[in-house]
Amino acid sequence: MKLPGTLEALIDALRVLPGVGPKSAARMAYHLMQRDRVGARRLAACLSTALEKLHHCERCNNFSETPVCALCANPRRDARLLCVVEMPVDLNRMEETQAYKGLYFVLMGRLSPLDGIGPKEIGLERLLQRAQDGVTEEVVLATNYTAEGEATAHYVSELLKARGLKVSRIARGIPAGGELEYVDAMTIAQAFTDRRAL
Repeated sequence: MKLPGTLEALIDALRVLPGVGPKSAARMAYHLMQRDRVGARRLAACLSTALEKLHHCERCNNFSETPVCALCANPRRDARLLCVVEMPVDLNRMEETQAYKGLYFVLMGRLSPLDGIGPKEIGLERLLQRAQDGVTEEVVLATNYTAEGEATAHYVSELLKARGLKVSRIARGIPAGGELEYVDAMTIAQAFTDRRAL
């Protein structure tokens, strides 16, 4: 049976979301049209408003409704420190810790040659300009500990060090409250490598 064109277009549009295949997209579309039209209108309105109002902060590349986001405009942040993260959600997690008081740069991705994502796609030119602002003294790389995140950290580190900038990498190891019995061998090995004196 052929679906109405508008329903088919909705299902196809929902498939752009990560992890949403054809069945999940169809389930969502039917739910919105049959059970939650108010929610569907709200979702459409929020998407429309976000597309109109959200842009990238001129300094950190995070999403913002203003040219410079509130975090970058905060005079209490330590402008000598610049933390590089992959995505806005990573910045949010860093902020939740309340342990870091510097500024950020959000790559909006990571190097992944197999997916066609190179240095231009993640804004490395903007990062280099930002890091060489004359105020930044140290760049902290906080990319994920995946193969792509590690490759990105290495590549960015080499670019920044070649320009005379101090570069550090967040440590990794056993999580707080974690039990060795349940931690993978690679994490334990890295915890030994990154150990510090007491």
